[in-house]
Amino acid sequence: MLKEYASGYKNQTVGFVGMGVSNLPVIRLFASVGAKCTVRDKKDLSGSDFYPELIDLGVEFIIGEGYLDDITETLLFLSPAVRPDLEGLNKAREKGTRITSEMEEFFNLCPCKIIAITGSDGKTTTTTLISKLLTEAGYKTWLGGNIGVNLFATLDEIKANDFAVVELSSFQLMKLAKSPDVAVITNVAPNHLDWHKDMQEYVDAKKRIFEFQNENSLLVLNADDEYCKSFIQDAKGNVRTVSGKSSDTDFYFDENGIYDKNGNMLVKDEEIRIIGKHNRYNYTEAYCAVSQYVAKETLKKVALEFGGVEHRIEFVRELNGVKYYNSSIDSSPSRTEACVNSFKDKPIVISGGYDKNIPYEPLGDLFKNKVKYAVLCGATANKIAVVLDSVGFNDYCIVDEFETAVMTAKEKANDGDSIVLTPASASFDMFKNFAERGNVFKKIVNSL
Repeated sequence: MLKEYASGYKNQTVGFVGMGVSNLPVIRLFASVGAKCTVRDKKDLSGSDFYPELIDLGVEFIIGEGYLDDITETLLFLSPAVRPDLEGLNKAREKGTRITSEMEEFFNLCPCKIIAITGSDGKTTTTTLISKLLTEAGYKTWLGGNIGVNLFATLDEIKANDFAVVELSSFQLMKLAKSPDVAVITNVAPNHLDWHKDMQEYVDAKKRIFEFQNENSLLVLNADDEYCKSFIQDAKGNVRTVSGKSSDTDFYFDENGIYDKNGNMLVKDEEIRIIGKHNRYNYTEAYCAVSQYVAKETLKKVALEFGGVEHRIEFVRELNGVKYYNSSIDSSPSRTEACVNSFKDKPIVISGGYDKNIPYEPLGDLFKNKVKYAVLCGATANKIAVVLDSVGFNDYCIVDEFETAVMTAKEKANDGDSIVLTPASASFDMFKNFAERGNVFKKIVNSL
């Protein structure tokens, strides 16, 4: 399939805007059939690990401020972080360049059912759970998108009876003109407002996950989220809802467990290994999406065995009666709220990081009522401090260095306390991504 697809561009130019490791197999594919490949990027890529191979493949690099000037490629792939409405791209469309993305091409060519998940919080855990549930039920499952493998490059291995389980960001959704067979939206809260023009654009991007569905499609929504609830009227196919507050939905949960709409308990709360109310939402949404394929016994088995996704309230170690948790994925206040609310006692938190231009007011009452002490670090430290001052929460300090933040939290902790890294901010002020931030945190904690 892939060779046949790529061969349609033999002796033509195929470009890639924004280069990452995930592009490598796609560039190899087009180069192998005689297409000329270009890479356009604002950054100098000559020091990257993949640069020598691309030079050997005859790839032309167009680098710097004018990286979108004079686009003549027949086909142009955009990386997720590139906005599709940039001036250079609009001019290219007018001249006939077909602009797409790796994910859009995958959706166009995929032979099996696609289950796609988006949301401001919980999408990685929900995506992982859906994949595990289907795999445990005996299906061949392909996990991709923001996590897992490069799905486009794997197309030749995917069979019609398989399932593709795909995590999609708002960046990716803005470039999609096709919807999955099953769409899941976990919730919508302010996020990535440094990239999106405003909150409405962000909401509209999330809605694109079901915009192109039909009467045979399924949309799973969190009925407790106001944005998700408003999406019901715009749904093109079947809608199923979940709740942690009402039993008047297709699936719901309470402090005792997860139930179907008839009140039958599917799994006891004590059987779910990972902590936190937000993870009950994740489980309920995941099972709602695949309940026609997965027995409740499989749900129970996964719940008992699954220990959570790395960097999401990940237990690191216990030292001198103090437990340390890494939740570096918490790049927004809503994620931090879900994290903090997962602890029975008030934790000591380490927060702050890169500023995505999102409001931090939700942290005020949260920290005042649920946090023992806060150590703030990074570009948003002062911004968070202003919010804490406004509600009269004074049990915090600001430090300059990340390691100092960990050591300060350690000094503030007593026997029985928990310390959690929950930044409520992105990582790009100090780290290349949240995973590096979490790994550095774990390294510091394990060296104490």
